[in-house]
Amino acid sequence: MALYVGCMSGTSLDGVDAVLAEFPVGEAPRVWAHAWEPYCQPLRDELLALNADGPRELHRASLAANAVARAYADVVQRLLDHSGRVPLPVAIGAHGQTVRHRPQAFDGTGYTVQLLNGALLAELTGLDVVCDFRSADVAAGGQGAPLVPAFHHASFADPRIPTAVLNIGGIANVTLLPGEAGPVLGYDCGPGNLLMDLWAERHLGTRYDADGEWARSGRLLPGLLAVMQSHPFFALLPPKSTGRDDFHLDWLEGALARSGSASRAPFRAQDVQATLAELTAWATAQSLRRDAPGTTRLLVCGGGARNGHLMTRLRAALPAIRVEPTDTLGVPADQVEALAFAWLAQACIERRPGNLPAVTAATGPRILGARYTGPGRAD
Repeated sequence: MALYVGCMSGTSLDGVDAVLAEFPVGEAPRVWAHAWEPYCQPLRDELLALNADGPRELHRASLAANAVARAYADVVQRLLDHSGRVPLPVAIGAHGQTVRHRPQAFDGTGYTVQLLNGALLAELTGLDVVCDFRSADVAAGGQGAPLVPAFHHASFADPRIPTAVLNIGGIANVTLLPGEAGPVLGYDCGPGNLLMDLWAERHLGTRYDADGEWARSGRLLPGLLAVMQSHPFFALLPPKSTGRDDFHLDWLEGALARSGSASRAPFRAQDVQATLAELTAWATAQSLRRDAPGTTRLLVCGGGARNGHLMTRLRAALPAIRVEPTDTLGVPADQVEALAFAWLAQACIERRPGNLPAVTAATGPRILGARYTGPGRAD
């Protein structure tokens, strides 16, 4: 039995998800244990600040990378404590915390930055660590994102059912599994929880809008929605990826000003929240209508799958498609991304490519990740 740990901390900056899993050939992934830890507020604040230019960035980023490694190590220890008597994991697949994502073009200027001191994480846990998954794909001319479609294909593809998998983290990304016909496609389709979380934190003092209750109490602002829909990202054809570089509070404030919503009574903060939820549902629906019109099932994972209002809006936007969380297939929606990075770690250890060039636009398949050997594990 070969076990792997997957650790994921996404654009929402809420904390670290971790799973201990195995991947039997021809079977669904088996999760032995799951753990989650929120980021402490000072680390969260610093990671958010590092998404923008600032003083002493190299020093601050290095300290933050160390702090992220310690946060990951704490979650891994909790995970192993809860797992009972099972063999030690082969390796940890650790995503790290994205603070910049600018792949742009295959001309030497593209880059992506996930903060994590992989060597420190290996030292703290005693386990091998695979991290920096995105850089090899970017170096090969790819977007470096999304990387989860290969895992989605391995876990959820059904030749009888044209399926899409929607991961709603801070950013929403979609994987198109067309059944027997056509290649697997996938790309970021727009903001997921990112803007809704930031808006809820500003106005409610909470890190997210639980079950979308606040958004449910608001009304759609059509002018704001139209301005947001005009963002150039939505008109791009895949492959494409995005992040906080494109979607942030300053952009939202600008959209409010351009739409006139900020000065139009009775404008309310919950109306903006409702409109942000609608934007996520719209971006998903337009992606499926354009690129996979034959889709009959949408599997939703990530934190957004736990937002009842957002799920309702997705179903309204896609009335001909069965929309359901991945839980219906036995894979809890909030564990899918961490599972994907455990799977990518296994692919790296076994020297198998982890990217899909049709998804990222890399010039070819690449083995993803850099490996750090834990103490006493050298071979």
